[in-house]
Amino acid sequence: MNAITMLERDHVKVKGLLVRLDATTARARVARRDLFDRIKAELTVHETIEEEIFYPALKEHPRARDIVLEGIEEHNVVDTLLGELTDLPTDNEAWGAKATVMRENVEHHIEEEETEMFAKARRIFDPSELEALGRRMAARKVTARASVRTIADRREQ
Repeated sequence: MNAITMLERDHVKVKGLLVRLDATTARARVARRDLFDRIKAELTVHETIEEEIFYPALKEHPRARDIVLEGIEEHNVVDTLLGELTDLPTDNEAWGAKATVMRENVEHHIEEEETEMFAKARRIFDPSELEALGRRMAARKVTARASVRTIADRREQ
């Protein structure tokens, strides 16, 4: 699969989960935590394949360097918010507001990737290179998912 297509499919999935999370209230603690955990897992796997494979390949090209560096910083902001949300009870009065800020940051990041970064990537890489990146990303995605599940399993024990 083409690397960009894979990332765009991840974006669609995460945006759908974010919409569902946004509709929850503090009273729906279990549903809110379940959706949040799914979002966190999806974003963790997505960031892994971007930061280990897609971004380094794109960053080699001077025309894309700045947008890649910005993307990494946006990941860091979202990771900080995810950590804060993980530690905060879902019925805490600040949880919903913090989740909204996280969602807005993720949506902004997705918008920039899809309009600017992916356009540059399509100009830089030919279709066969995007396919090769996609294969590497798909393989890494499998191991990243397994790692995320292992961490979640340990937390539940």
